[in-house]
Amino acid sequence: MKVSSVIETPLNSGSIVTIGTFDGVHIGHQKIIKKLVDLGKEKDLQSVLLTFFPHPRMVIHKDSEIKLLNTLKEKSIILEANGLDHLVIKEFTPEFSRLTALEFVRDILVNALKTKCIIIGYDHRFGRNRAANIDDLKDFGQIYDFEVIQISAEEINEVAVSSTKIRKALESGDLKTANAYLGYPYMLSGTVVSGKGLGRELDFPTANLQIAESFKLIPKNGVYAVKSEIDGDNIYGMMNIGVNPTVNENSDQNIEIHFFDFDKDIYGQELQIDVLVRLRDERKFDSLDALKSQLDIDQQNAKEQIKSL
Repeated sequence: MKVSSVIETPLNSGSIVTIGTFDGVHIGHQKIIKKLVDLGKEKDLQSVLLTFFPHPRMVIHKDSEIKLLNTLKEKSIILEANGLDHLVIKEFTPEFSRLTALEFVRDILVNALKTKCIIIGYDHRFGRNRAANIDDLKDFGQIYDFEVIQISAEEINEVAVSSTKIRKALESGDLKTANAYLGYPYMLSGTVVSGKGLGRELDFPTANLQIAESFKLIPKNGVYAVKSEIDGDNIYGMMNIGVNPTVNENSDQNIEIHFFDFDKDIYGQELQIDVLVRLRDERKFDSLDALKSQLDIDQQNAKEQIKSL
């Protein structure tokens, strides 16, 4: 899959396009992508997802505190696994938001993407002030010779409901529901940085994950069973998200992973963490000994849960 801000090389056969943020690329989105990819093969067109970054709400409503399920890199990984040919990430700026519907269709869809077919929701709106709708798009299609295929209200509702439920589930600690709607384990991606070394003192050394994107939704504080691919191997472990209340009263939120039977130096590495199972809430313990005893229990529980997956 090629990721770009435009399609840099001309397409011999043109493209079939869908448009949207596709945050989470969950099971509802995956149905739309499958339709896009399958129709592309049938019509000999390359499949293209046109998305925007930053999220339009971040630009139009600068005080928006929207939290997203994917970073761009995570989204790319999932879309590639779903067979997409091109992910086109168009920078969303105030200037771009002022394009008229005609300018958007002519300059982006037709001239840049060579669109021959577009799959779009019945309620899709576009152009300056979101003034144009799917009927306008069909009119443009007659002018510029592209077909418009409408995604049903039922499918659009499924997508919207899924996104809302995933966010609420992660924020409330219901990882099982979130992963079921996603169709894959929720991901956290970041760089391993040095911590305070408390884990090593407790015989549970941890990799401290620093996530660069402030908009990334972090699941509810607690302890989770996780997996990561490190140097080509699947490594399992347990992760704590929280403020370490046993030793820090006013700590910032930290993400710390203890990998089982693993002792490589991974400082500075970029890791993708697949969040598999939620084990328990974060708790404050009376002593470090009590905390260590609980970590032993957590490790045993995590290994049992991972075996059952």
